[in-house]
Amino acid sequence: MKRRTGRAIWLCCLAWLGSVLGCGRGDESAELPPLRWAADAEGGAPYIFKDAADPTRNIGFEVELASALGEQLGRRIEFLQYRFEDLIPGLLRGDCDFAMNGIEVTPDRAAAVRFSTPYYVYKLQLVARADEARFDSLESCRAIGGQVGTLGGTAAERLLDQLHVKKRAYDGQVEPYRDLALGRVDAVLLDLPIAIYYARPNAKLKFVGKPLGEGQYAVALRKEDEALARRIDAALQRLAQSGELRRIYEKWRIWNDDQEVLVREPAIADAAAVPDPSQQQFAFRDYFPLLLEGAWMTVLVSVCSMLVAIGIGLPIALGRRSHIAPLRWLAAVYVEFFRGIPVLLLLYFVYFGLPGVAEYYGLPVSLRLPAFAAAVLGFGLNYGAYEAEIYRAGIGSIPVGQWEAAASLGMSHGLTFRRIILPQAIRVMLPPMTNDFIALFKDTSLVSVIAVVELTKQYQTLAKSSLQYAEIGLATATLYLLMSVPLGYLSRYLERRWGKGQ
Repeated sequence: MKRRTGRAIWLCCLAWLGSVLGCGRGDESAELPPLRWAADAEGGAPYIFKDAADPTRNIGFEVELASALGEQLGRRIEFLQYRFEDLIPGLLRGDCDFAMNGIEVTPDRAAAVRFSTPYYVYKLQLVARADEARFDSLESCRAIGGQVGTLGGTAAERLLDQLHVKKRAYDGQVEPYRDLALGRVDAVLLDLPIAIYYARPNAKLKFVGKPLGEGQYAVALRKEDEALARRIDAALQRLAQSGELRRIYEKWRIWNDDQEVLVREPAIADAAAVPDPSQQQFAFRDYFPLLLEGAWMTVLVSVCSMLVAIGIGLPIALGRRSHIAPLRWLAAVYVEFFRGIPVLLLLYFVYFGLPGVAEYYGLPVSLRLPAFAAAVLGFGLNYGAYEAEIYRAGIGSIPVGQWEAAASLGMSHGLTFRRIILPQAIRVMLPPMTNDFIALFKDTSLVSVIAVVELTKQYQTLAKSSLQYAEIGLATATLYLLMSVPLGYLSRYLERRWGKGQ
């Protein structure tokens, strides 16, 4: 009996000790939650993008690198979708633990974040059409006045600015190569990994000259997270020394001799490794003229688009009031179609889709619209549908008796409309038309997706280059107010003046 009691006591003690140790392990894992990795899966290959076989899954060399880092750190890595241009601000706000998405080490960024040991050494590659014979280098491209496409806010764009090369900045890395193949730009300058993935397999394109420039990709962390940064530095070095880094890069065809420096000369890519970031801060006199250029483009796109919308809207409105049934149906289909699709989708189709349609059907006419023309046409078609409904309501608000009175005086239908109905309808239509025009001012920010640099795009480029989001943002908002508020005053003035005769 005593022996059994003693054995039971020992078993209880062992069970208690096991539970204590188990709790200790649980507490330890509870103290190590997943690390939140922020990147933009919309950015494209070969960094991080969606798997065509399984769109719910992200693939790319940075996805595999993040997984390898997680194994080295003994922590699970949790992906967080974040717009590329917002990665640094999001990191500083604490939305993620680190950002890794082909982030170039630059002085302005190094002033705001703590960069890790570089995990990739990149160069820039110039790409031209396969039949291009006018130039064989960036210098000769500049000499002939060629226009070069690139990504906004990148080292490639800064190099083009330094060399005073005519450029066109894009938000995505696919669009520049598509425009190049369509003949809208003369060349494209982007990071070599992007060129390898998108340009090299394209038979319509070719590499021009040797890679130029050099920079580094590194993991961005908050400066106060020094302990985590040191652990990531060590993990990257272990991956480089073990050959795992090379295995990943060779799989994605981006390994080259430049990467040997990662093994031979490990170094922290922080502010000490780059020029003084204080020299990169923008003064008001430096960035405000650029904002004014963007504001002028906003005004130009808005005014031209509104004129197209007015030119489309009035005939459509008259068509909807027509006694001819097919004409009414066609006008109704136009209004419902263009009011029912997003303007962003329409801009993409007009700019990128129409050339493909023309090529597919072998049309003899060229549908390769310039970016400005595509923007004006897209907005004009979209806002024309809204204007048509405004005009239809305004015309319908005039009493039928006025049509009948004019007819009794012998006036024709067209003359009655021009002299009697339309002047009165304008007073009714003016307020909603002004509201539409103000809305159009703000919607012009969408044209940056087809490489039109308007005010919002200019702000994004300047803010990303300097991280002066508040200061430049305030100047941008002021310009928008200076453009839109007077429209409201003008509308009210015209209403008061034209309404005196009522």
